[in-house]
Amino acid sequence: MSIQWPIIARRTRPASLAPGRRVYAIGDIHGEAGLFKQLLDRIEADSAARDEADVGIVLLGDFIDRGPASAGLLLALAGCADSRLVILKGNHEASMVAAWHGDTAALALWLRFGGEATLLGLGADPAELESDDPARLLATVRRCVAPEMIDWLDALPTSYELDDYFFTHAGIRPGVALDEQVEEDLLWIRRPFLGSRRRHAKIIVHGHTIDQAVRLGSNRIGLDTGAHRYGRLTALGLEDDRQWTLEATDGRDFV
Repeated sequence: MSIQWPIIARRTRPASLAPGRRVYAIGDIHGEAGLFKQLLDRIEADSAARDEADVGIVLLGDFIDRGPASAGLLLALAGCADSRLVILKGNHEASMVAAWHGDTAALALWLRFGGEATLLGLGADPAELESDDPARLLATVRRCVAPEMIDWLDALPTSYELDDYFFTHAGIRPGVALDEQVEEDLLWIRRPFLGSRRRHAKIIVHGHTIDQAVRLGSNRIGLDTGAHRYGRLTALGLEDDRQWTLEATDGRDFV
């Protein structure tokens, strides 16, 4: 009896961008505006030292919460009209949207894992956030955050594809086509994505899960090096079939 093995698509060449393109992807910022500014300066210098190209920047989500400049970053990015900048939604942005719309579970979760920093920057009184009453907390959120801001956050894309790369916040569900991925996985997944050795249709560039160093794997590249927790924000540079990293730090040790 003969066995017909399934055909598995394999990449026969290194992942690459089309000629003339250069992209920098930046991991989770989490309100660390100083690191973000430092990294943008390094990106500008790095790009200026290379050949002329069509340059873009992709933020992989979770630019709000935890850090001291969460609100300032939110306001600055919402007002940015640069077509070269792609801003993806992370699970923190999605939780903020759900909380504003009255999801009490999302509200409690969001405040617990960093939303308080964003609200305080937007004008909330610390005493207001000590309440155990979901209705009062929701009233504070809606007083501090304009509906237009929520609409902007909610409309952010959860993925971005460019040539051989697929950018998203958390990762993908292995074995599911890229155009069939669901938002829950793109924003939240860890396992089974992180442990998968499957060759996906494209290289997945993501943040969400903190690691001691950038994970430059054959099927994924993880860029969350703990900006708020460890003072390290990382960018990935891509051009042709080349990959390199840039880093901004505040001097803390990664322990």
